[in-house]
Amino acid sequence: MGKTFKKPEALSENHTHYCPGCTHGVIHRLVAEVIDELGIQGRTVGIAPVGCAVLAYNYFDTDFQEAAHGRAPAMATGIKRVRPDLMVFTYQGDGDLASIGMGEIVHAANRGEKFTTIFVNNAVYGMTGGQMAPTTMPGQKTTTSPFGRNVDDCGMPVKMAELLSSLQTPGYITRQTVIKPKYIVKAKKAIKKAFTYQLEGRCFSLVEVVSTCPTNWGLTPLEAIQWAEETLLSYYELGEYKTPE
Repeated sequence: MGKTFKKPEALSENHTHYCPGCTHGVIHRLVAEVIDELGIQGRTVGIAPVGCAVLAYNYFDTDFQEAAHGRAPAMATGIKRVRPDLMVFTYQGDGDLASIGMGEIVHAANRGEKFTTIFVNNAVYGMTGGQMAPTTMPGQKTTTSPFGRNVDDCGMPVKMAELLSSLQTPGYITRQTVIKPKYIVKAKKAIKKAFTYQLEGRCFSLVEVVSTCPTNWGLTPLEAIQWAEETLLSYYELGEYKTPE
């Protein structure tokens, strides 16, 4: 009897360390499925920075590099320029990409570097203790904003998809989520589109994925899905923000 559902070849056999309800694992699988479907496993290089995403190299059966905090786009730029035949992607969280790595991602996108970024936005610093991130929602409580994010002091959350889509350089910028099956299908299509644009040598691409972090949100996995859908998605609207056409 044939299998209708199996582990992607581009995923390793390692058991996940992620917290219950975390959607990093779902995103990993979607990326791996796309790598398999495009037949690029042997020439794919992933780059992980600091944060929960740093351990992505344990779960992909592809070459992987580890960059300093926020510097994954710089490393991706170097690898892709030296070896344009490789498929290069960064896998970054919101604390990494939208804070210390803000300059790196903006200038890489503005230069039109031909790599792909998977940007996981769960509105909080995950691995380092649940501190307020650039994407933390107004009023959201974190370990460094115990009374909630005060926008008068800290400003509004940063919308990275909108910010990068305002650049004149052609690119593919989209925001998706994986909190429910109906969203997962669309997220995979977006990831495949981003990788395909790289295969064609077309443009820089970024897929922002609104994700959950039940542990640092102080919610159960089911409560986290509900909060993400009701709160995050009302501010971080899903859709394609920029295409190279």
